[in-house]
Amino acid sequence: MATATIKLMEALLETANQLEKGVNYQWGHMGSCNCGHLAQVITGLTKERIHQESMHRSGDWKDQLRDYCPQSGLPMDVIIDKMTEAGFTTNDLIHLERLSDGKVLNNVPQKNIPLNHNSSKDAAIYLRSWAKLMEEEILEEMTLPDFTSKYLVKA
Repeated sequence: MATATIKLMEALLETANQLEKGVNYQWGHMGSCNCGHLAQVITGLTKERIHQESMHRSGDWKDQLRDYCPQSGLPMDVIIDKMTEAGFTTNDLIHLERLSDGKVLNNVPQKNIPLNHNSSKDAAIYLRSWAKLMEEEILEEMTLPDFTSKYLVKA
C-alpha cells in the first residue's frame, strides 16, 4: 500500500468530493471510473483524454495495470507513471477499481458494507476511508516534543 502522505490524502479527498458533487461517473469508461477520476485529479487530464490514451492497449484498468511497463512509452503507461510517481502503487489502483483493499475496507463504516464497485457513492466512501486510514498512519508516526517538562513553571 502507498506510503501515507498529505499529498495522497488530498488527492483521495478531492476525488471523493468530485464524485459526491455528481460529476459524470461511468464505471466502464476508463476516464470516468474509480481510477479514471483519481487519474484526472493526479494528472489534470480530462476523462476523454484518459479514455483515448487507454485505447492504445486492450483491457480495463486492471489489465492495463497488470501490463504496465514504465519504459514502454505507451500513453496509458505515462498516466500510470504519474500516478505511481505521486505515491500510489499499481496494487492500490487495482484495488481502487474494485474497491477491494482489505485494509481500506476495514476502515469503511460498517453501515456502508458491502460496497458496490460501480457506484460513485461507494467509491467516494472508499476514497474517504482510505484517506482516513492514511491520516491515522501519519498521526501514529508523529512525535511531539515534551512540552510539559520544557514549559513547566517552577515555583
